Amino acid sequence: MGDNNHHQVFDVSANGYGESKCFDDDGRLKRSGSVWTASAHIITAVIGSGVLSLAWATAQLGWIAGPTVLLLFSFVTYYTSALLADCYRSGDQVSGKRNYTYMDAVRANLGGLQVKICGVIQYVNLFGVAVGYTIASSISMMAVKRSDCFHKHGHRAACNVSSTPYMIMFGVMEILFSQIPDFDQIWWLSIVAAVMSFTYSTIGLGLGVAQVAETGKIQGSLTGISIGAEVTEMQKIWRSFQALGAIAFAYSYSLILIEIQDTLKAPPSEAKTMKKATLLSVAVTTVFYMLCGCFGYAAFGDQSPGNLLTGFGFYNPYWLLDIANVAIVVHLVGAYQVYCQPLFAFVEKTAFEWYPSNKFITKDIDVPIPGYKPFKLNLFRLVWRTIFVIITTVISMLMPFFNDVVGILGAFGFWPLTVYFPVEMYIVQKKIPKWSARWISLQILSGACLVISIAAAAGSFAGVVSDLKVYRPFKTPN
Repeated sequence: MGDNNHHQVFDVSANGYGESKCFDDDGRLKRSGSVWTASAHIITAVIGSGVLSLAWATAQLGWIAGPTVLLLFSFVTYYTSALLADCYRSGDQVSGKRNYTYMDAVRANLGGLQVKICGVIQYVNLFGVAVGYTIASSISMMAVKRSDCFHKHGHRAACNVSSTPYMIMFGVMEILFSQIPDFDQIWWLSIVAAVMSFTYSTIGLGLGVAQVAETGKIQGSLTGISIGAEVTEMQKIWRSFQALGAIAFAYSYSLILIEIQDTLKAPPSEAKTMKKATLLSVAVTTVFYMLCGCFGYAAFGDQSPGNLLTGFGFYNPYWLLDIANVAIVVHLVGAYQVYCQPLFAFVEKTAFEWYPSNKFITKDIDVPIPGYKPFKLNLFRLVWRTIFVIITTVISMLMPFFNDVVGILGAFGFWPLTVYFPVEMYIVQKKIPKWSARWISLQILSGACLVISIAAAAGSFAGVVSDLKVYRPFKTPN
């Protein structure tokens, strides 16, 4: 890719940037993204490990509330993403100033303290995703080991496996991959990750369908897990709240929406293309989620495991489960980078601005690679990204509960990033008058989502507290 860009730079037409063949109106090389590439990015970001907890979430809520909540979240995600897409350019949709990141959009529309709050929430969330993905990948690697053990020694065997060595392996892989300098150089990782996420989601769905076909029974009830037999009344309430967090996490991608929109070519306006891509990808995702959540629940009913492919609802065919779990690990290796690159870029840019003359931060060392051009190694990047990966890995070892972490992340990011900021920016951008019908309905939507977020956070924290009662550090709950 690098070489083409160098040839193009000299090919500016006489009319400057505006009309140039090779540059966009902001002087950057022409963007080439389309509805299809944007949809691929969104689907890679959305259909992640969140899909695996949907059967469990549906089991907490039951046959009526489960699918209803899934549909509700998909509608809210689509609607607020469309509002957010309008904030990519400030002022005019076609010629207004571009905002390259979510924080730029908040800075242009809301300014002041809100920018800092948005930054903190966004980056803490990205950090949390890194922890969540480390946990999820180690659970999948353990599942491969345990599935083979069950296959050899029968389903009654203990087959206990520690997650610590697997987390360390994942951490080492991420240290290597995180040395890839920036976002546009990991597009191939995104494609591999998208293929993998479809692979394991489809296997999970297929196994659920097969189970229902084999037993001929659809498990589950209209109201979900029954009080008394499985859980106390209080636990039922907390778990239902936690299920909301898990579903919110499964849909969340607004924190990288603007960055995806910044890859689109115009005309038509980026907002128009992005809305089409959002509609397409949210529709695909919702159908997929409904199938995975509902078939998983139909197969296992109240016993639906917290993670469909590693909770050992299925034992056979064991090789197929192994393929699915390997696909999860490969996908998460890629997804970890897609989510962490904006955080890496932010820290490095800030360090560069604060200490422009510090050699440690600015100097690149050429590392010769036989047969290739030398790899530019930056010492600050090497040290800081390595420390970042080590910290996320250690935190993962200290609290390896997949469902609770997913619920907390979903709850923490959902209201501010998916609802509050898009709604507030849209109101400013479209100059919607206070107390008008439009303004009131947008505020009601935002308020309702805030209540859902608080409930989901409370449920997930309650889950962590009850897990910690029976938990020993560095020992994985099997």
